[in-house]
Amino acid sequence: MVKNKKLQEIDLSLNSLVVFRKLMTHEVILPLRGLLDTETMDPVIQLRLYTEFVSRLYTQSMNLTEYIFRLICEDENFYIKAKARGEEVDPLLDACVENELAILERLARLKPHELQKEVSYYGVLPEWKTAEINFFESYMERVRNIEKYGYGLFARHAMFVLREGACVPVQHPDPVSLSELCGYDAERQRILDNTLSLLNGRPAQNILLYGDTGTGKSATVKAIVNTYFGEGLRLIQVTREQIPEIPQLMQTLSGNPLKFIIFLDDLCPDSFGSGISELKAALEGSVSQKCSNTVIYATSNYRGLLREHAGEVFGSEKQQHDAEQERAGLAGRFGIRVHFEMPAKQQYLATAGFLAEQRGLSIAQPVLEQAAWDYAQQIGECSPRAAGQIVSRLLAEELAK
Repeated sequence: MVKNKKLQEIDLSLNSLVVFRKLMTHEVILPLRGLLDTETMDPVIQLRLYTEFVSRLYTQSMNLTEYIFRLICEDENFYIKAKARGEEVDPLLDACVENELAILERLARLKPHELQKEVSYYGVLPEWKTAEINFFESYMERVRNIEKYGYGLFARHAMFVLREGACVPVQHPDPVSLSELCGYDAERQRILDNTLSLLNGRPAQNILLYGDTGTGKSATVKAIVNTYFGEGLRLIQVTREQIPEIPQLMQTLSGNPLKFIIFLDDLCPDSFGSGISELKAALEGSVSQKCSNTVIYATSNYRGLLREHAGEVFGSEKQQHDAEQERAGLAGRFGIRVHFEMPAKQQYLATAGFLAEQRGLSIAQPVLEQAAWDYAQQIGECSPRAAGQIVSRLLAEELAK
């Protein structure tokens, strides 16, 4: 079967791509191209290519236009990298990009019926949606504001982990927001102010969030990242075993227009020995001009990092002194240290009430407070995390009735 002229033109023009050429090998685009690039084809092959294309598209999006534009935004090509570095590009390259975006927009607006006509099958075939997106205007707007949008994987994802030296997106990150957190307003404001300095291109400090468990140290960092994702903030979580990789990571990120928090959660120097020295070096190096777009935020148990456990003895007096000096030296490398202490009873109960209202728990305040306090005594902790746990339990019981 001979395809119509429009499909032939799209097929031919796709072969002319230079800047966005890698998109043509994408798993969703490959079967779509298979439907375009052959004038005659076995009906069974036509049908298989059509359904394979739609099947792959459905796993990503129901809208072909939006999906292809997303691929464009995530493409790490030489044009966007030059723009990210603030370099001037030749007008010929600008013209090339404009032309290629027009070609890809035409592909992205293909309607289901236009391809169904080319498939020799008269049963019901799955369809997709399209949208009215001006690819050139939308892409140029992102280029002009690349310090907020980013490119590549960083364009879509907010949080990452480090795996074999590469940043890998967290597919289901903690969606916590600042509005969900109760108490510690002054503590969070210090962290927020520093983060805003980073985002606004002003000098920012590394931060140590220390204190009792369950007080919301990690949640605070994640909530700030979720809140300011649209302003160009990203988080990369690093394990203690990966601390030696931090200098190289920072060097890699130094040319990126986005701003990054390198996040060390539950830092405990006793468990990684010589890594303390490597972390000290990373903290000192992170204030250099070449790494002005990154900061290190770490959380830690207060007693495990800044002082010995009361009443405990570890080795000789000299060994204890050396350990204390080592910890103090590490803590001193953080320009800002924020203490999250266990809340008093009234603040704990206020947090339980706040969470109960937020989650729609219909329970009398005296009953809630008694249940929350009983739970705190049971587990020996009156933290915000404990408040969240008892509210979740009470809500589950309410829903089960």
